[in-house]
Amino acid sequence: MKCPYCGSRKDKVIDSRSSNVGRSVRRRRECLKCERRFTTYEYIEEIPLMVVKKGGRREPFDRKKLLAGIMKACEKRPIAIEKQEELCDKVEKHIQRGFEKEVESKEIGELVMKHLYNIDEIAYVRFASVYRQFRDVSQFMKELKKFLK
Repeated sequence: MKCPYCGSRKDKVIDSRSSNVGRSVRRRRECLKCERRFTTYEYIEEIPLMVVKKGGRREPFDRKKLLAGIMKACEKRPIAIEKQEELCDKVEKHIQRGFEKEVESKEIGELVMKHLYNIDEIAYVRFASVYRQFRDVSQFMKELKKFLK
């Protein structure tokens, strides 16, 4: 680390603390040449995850957009907001662990449907109807018949 006062590259770390809820490290340093103290911060470099849409267009992953879709499917259903946020967390963690730079929107939609299927059948069908873009009643009925089996 280069001293901001004298330019020397020789220093010692006096104190290190986790900062910003564990997302950075604050280090208090002392220059060995001029003996002045200064603070540095270390951050994890986050690479934005890109979502590849059906048409090939790419956009940054947006948790708010994911949660909004889940909330819309669960609207007027007896599903606590905490449960919806938990579902969103599970999906987000899964794609961050499983994909390095890009994930297809299809993967995200399938994950959400998998979890909604176990939480609420109506919310699942609502999400599926938008996600799979049912064009007519027969497609919708095929999805409903899965529950009747």
